Amino acid sequence: MARLFLLLLAVALALTAGGCHSFEFQEATLDAIQMGFKNGSVTSTALVRFYLGQISRLNPVVNAVIEVNPDALKQAAWADAERRRASSGDGGREMGGLHGVPVLLKDNIATRDRLNTTAGSLALVGSVVRRDAGVVARLRAAGAVVLGKANMDEWANFRSAIGTGGWSARGGQGKNPYVLSSPPCGSSTGPAIAAAANMAAVTLGTETDGSLLCPASLNSVVGIKPTVGLTSRAGVIPISPRQDTVGPICRTVADAVHVLDAIVGYDELDAAATRAASKYIPDGGYMQFLKIDGLNGKRIGVVNGLFDVDDGTARQTVYQQHLNTMRKYGAVVIENLEIENLSVIQNATISGELAALAAEFKLGLNAYLSDLSYSPVRSLAEIIAFNNAHPDEEMLKQFGQLIFLVSENTTGIGAVEKAAIQQLHDFTANGVEKVMKEHMLDAIAAPDSSAATVFAIDGLPGIAVPAGYDEQGAPFGISFGGLKGYEPRLIEIAYAFEQACKVRKPPMFKE
Repeated sequence: MARLFLLLLAVALALTAGGCHSFEFQEATLDAIQMGFKNGSVTSTALVRFYLGQISRLNPVVNAVIEVNPDALKQAAWADAERRRASSGDGGREMGGLHGVPVLLKDNIATRDRLNTTAGSLALVGSVVRRDAGVVARLRAAGAVVLGKANMDEWANFRSAIGTGGWSARGGQGKNPYVLSSPPCGSSTGPAIAAAANMAAVTLGTETDGSLLCPASLNSVVGIKPTVGLTSRAGVIPISPRQDTVGPICRTVADAVHVLDAIVGYDELDAAATRAASKYIPDGGYMQFLKIDGLNGKRIGVVNGLFDVDDGTARQTVYQQHLNTMRKYGAVVIENLEIENLSVIQNATISGELAALAAEFKLGLNAYLSDLSYSPVRSLAEIIAFNNAHPDEEMLKQFGQLIFLVSENTTGIGAVEKAAIQQLHDFTANGVEKVMKEHMLDAIAAPDSSAATVFAIDGLPGIAVPAGYDEQGAPFGISFGGLKGYEPRLIEIAYAFEQACKVRKPPMFKE
């Protein structure tokens, strides 16, 4: 008995000693990962193996990932070797916060490797891009490992008038990992699900109108929608040069800001937009704005018509508590504000947004397709024909392709489209810009992505943060939006809010 006791004691001591450098993969942050690299408790290879295991186990349930990178383990081994050389004093590149970190990309972000880039559509399977997307080139330069491509609303939810609800022909129906029957939202469906379910360290999505803020909100993760032009759209299957933007979806504000720092900047292949927005990039980057007291002194607006939540619900109670928390931590919360023409802005048909996007989409998509080294289709017209020839696989009966047909019928940016674009600018100038300037606001707060269109139509930024869970356990979020270049103050607000409330918890995969 004494010998057995001594043996058990020895095992316990060994486990305790090993536990000093044990690594917790679930909910791992970038800071924890980099610490693990330094103390030897984890490697890039081990991370990739963990996330590949998560994808193998969970993807049949949630359909977050379309394909994994067959070279991910090779990239991870290279990153591990680089760190070993650096630690032995052999030099090499500086190891930043994303070095060796597995990143999952939305399937409309091009990679020049063995992965497809298809926007979820069967029509683009086998197409070959000439180069990595601008943001991917920056991620690779930072040493990140491309883990694979994430599912999305097919064609970024710009095919069908009724929307595709997180479905694509290649990826299937994305499922909310908290309550599988709850909507996951989109179009960055897969990146949000994967981040929430620990199927990747960090992910990258895109937004034209709500496609980062909405899925982040409904999957209890953080989404940053940058000012248009802050991140390059080169190599991203486009909808609109005025509204498209690329941003991170992660489990924490700090992780999302780490990724944002890595992907912002000028790109000669998206020169006009990235040059214009480069003036907003702060010296020293964005990490400096992760301030625990970031709510103190901030002026936050609440707009009538955006904060309409049903009386007596958990959501209503929680949102009111959050507004009180903001006040408790030093923010000035100004309620009952009005944005002129809000109901018109929120209706894409009446506002002119759809007219502008339809024309821009055809021009942008045809230009993207023409630049591919190889593609089975070379125009929107050919994609429409492909869908007609594959109605079952592309679920044509269920979803249709009305927006495609409307877009194909456009003839460029003519008088009607120019008038629509000008009207959208005017709505912003006389609406959200006017309110924010008159009341000296740092941000407007809104439930989930209810303010997404307000900020989308003129390329303004926003951040979504987990806010709570409803009676069934489905997540909801809160978004903070501002004027162009307001990322520093939005990050301060979002980070301080996150740290004060600590809402996020891992998903339960409830039926």
